[in-house]
Amino acid sequence: MGSCGQAFRIMVLVLGLGFGFTLGVGPALAEAACTDTTVQLRGAWGEARFTVEVADDDAERARGLMHRESLPRSAGMLFVYERPHRAGFWMKNTLIPLDILFADSAGVVKRVAPMAEPLSERLILGGNGIQYVLEINGGLAEAMGIIKGTELRHPAIGPDAAWPC
Repeated sequence: MGSCGQAFRIMVLVLGLGFGFTLGVGPALAEAACTDTTVQLRGAWGEARFTVEVADDDAERARGLMHRESLPRSAGMLFVYERPHRAGFWMKNTLIPLDILFADSAGVVKRVAPMAEPLSERLILGGNGIQYVLEINGGLAEAMGIIKGTELRHPAIGPDAAWPC
């Protein structure tokens, strides 16, 4: 069976387990086109794809995922900054637990902050040199095995991308 059939079987298996994300192996995701509404992830654990909203200006980044009562399992928000900086997030007015993935200018995850507490004003630091931040439903990073070193793929990640579009 070719890679498309293999990817379909894996997707059906994952969806059958109640997860809403696409998890695959092999070239299935590598062949997928880059779009503004999709972030692809890959690492030693495998590959995944999330549908994202992009927050790439001050107003969008300030609003983030605040005041939302739910987030589809296969969705997230990608925060894009003009240049690397010392990143910190808090969960004030955010009603759902989130995993926060902090990535450098190449789109490589430098820190995973799991299960950020809803409504907390505690600062969650991502470290220095962070240019991209991906928020997904709390608990998914651990469930999928997403760890430091995971690579993100999205058109906003510049020419130095570890996994270019």
